[in-house]
Formats: sequence, C-alpha cells, structure tokens
Amino acid sequence: MVQNIIFPSNQIFKYHLTGKFKALSNEWKHDYAPLTDYELIIVTEGDLYLSYQNNNFHVKKNEYLILPPSATCRDGYKMAYSSFYWMHFAVDLGSMPSTLKPSYMPNTDITDCFLIPQTGSLPRPEKVIVQMKQLQDIVKNSYPQISLDTMTTSILAELYGQLKVIPQRGDSSKFRPEQQVYNDILDFIETNMDKNLKVQDIASSFGYNSKYLSHLFLGLYGVPLKQFILDRKIETANFMLTDDDKPIKEIASDLGFSDVHNFTRAYKRRTGITPTEYRNAFSKRLLFHK
Repeated sequence: MVQNIIFPSNQIFKYHLTGKFKALSNEWKHDYAPLTDYELIIVTEGDLYLSYQNNNFHVKKNEYLILPPSATCRDGYKMAYSSFYWMHFAVDLGSMPSTLKPSYMPNTDITDCFLIPQTGSLPRPEKVIVQMKQLQDIVKNSYPQISLDTMTTSILAELYGQLKVIPQRGDSSKFRPEQQVYNDILDFIETNMDKNLKVQDIASSFGYNSKYLSHLFLGLYGVPLKQFILDRKIETANFMLTDDDKPIKEIASDLGFSDVHNFTRAYKRRTGITPTEYRNAFSKRLLFHK
C-alpha cells in the first residue's frame, strides 16, 4: 500500500538542488547515497529501480516518486536505462511525521498540511516537467533564493493539484459509469497525438455523435473537447521545446500539424508567444549523466 507524504500548507518550501539525469546506457543503476532532504523524481524515459526505507520502487515514464529524508540510503536495485528530472528541497514539519499510511488517515489531525501519495502516475506530466525546467533556468540565471523557493513550492502545488482534481485513470472507485468514456478519450488522444485529431474522429472511433461526446466531455472535464485536444498538444509542445533541442519543424510533425507555420500560428494564438520565444525564455538546463 502506497503511503502518503505530509507537507505543510502554510509555508514556502526551501529549494536545495535540481537537475535532469540521463543515463548513457541501459546498464545504469542509482548510486548508493544518503538522503538528508526531500527528493522529487519524475521519470521521462525508461525505468528507475530504486530501493529506499525497505521499499523497492519501480518508477516508469510519466510517474513520480517522493523520498523523505531519513537515516537510510537510496540504492539502485536493478540496471536499466532511465532519464528523469529531480529536485531536492526541505520543509519544516515541526512535530508532524514525514509520512502517513492511508489506514491512519481518519484518526490523524492533518490541519494546515496536505498529503501526496509517495509514488504514482502524473495525469499531466508535461505541466510539472516544464516548471522543473523553468526552475533549472532560474538557477542558472542566479535568481535570488526566494525565487527558487517559490518555484519549488509551485512545483509541489502543481503535483498536488493534478492528483487532487484530475481523475486518475485505472482507479474505478472515483468514477461514475460515463467517466470510463472520459478515460478512453484521454487514452485515444495520447495515442494519436501525432495526428491532426478532430472531435469527429474521436466520436467516430467510439461510436458517438460528435455533439453528444463534446457535451459529455465538457460536463466531466469542464472544457470543450476541441479545446482540450489543443491544450494537450500545447502542453506537450512546451515539454518538447524545453526538454531537448529537437527542431520545431519536427515537433510540429510529431504533434500532427500539417506544417511548422500552422503549428506556430496555433501555438502563438494559444500562448501569446511563438515556440522559439518560449524555448529561448527557458534555454538554460542542468543536465547530469552520473
């Protein structure tokens, strides 16, 4: 059973370190190392096999892991290729414990704090990753500590908000029957991100009338399906623009746009800036290979 990590809701977290790790082969595993602060890990490629506090964690692409400080050490328990963003930070818990098992929650006073499951799948990983890349950029640009601390807090708040608000695929206990359709739509969009998706395409694939499907999605998610498709493409574009140096023409193709000009127009219409301007705004990175 996944335990919860406790964080205070009435303070700004303290930034320590951040970066992106990218293994050079599939014969890598995490070093044996102590952990005196918190660490947030978000895997973007491959698999991370990490042992900590008598637990063996297997973290896959688009999944996260939070490790609280302790007297034990982290250690890789299996070799694999892995690429992930990481962030070290500290919080003042006072007399509160750092973790809480779900079975203890009803009897525990958790005033002025919030709980995040220690590991799980991110509904919208690109949004968190873009913020972590922005954090790297302001570190490289020597921003003051308050800026680093505030961005660190914002990243944890985004993670918490996603898990709290966006329905989790695979957890049937949280869904009304029609929300299975919502899950299927999300999967369909992610699988076909490289295509010029239309609402009619999705409706035809599921055997629904396009107007009915749009109305159903609006009721479940709060935005029209057409807007959601574009939003997901823009979020994915933001991730691709900041995560590596792939040419914008290739990004446009990967996201199903007919050419780079249509992509640039759609991107600027939605964000107010061009893809190149966005990439240049957060161009500095902290990349590690060991």
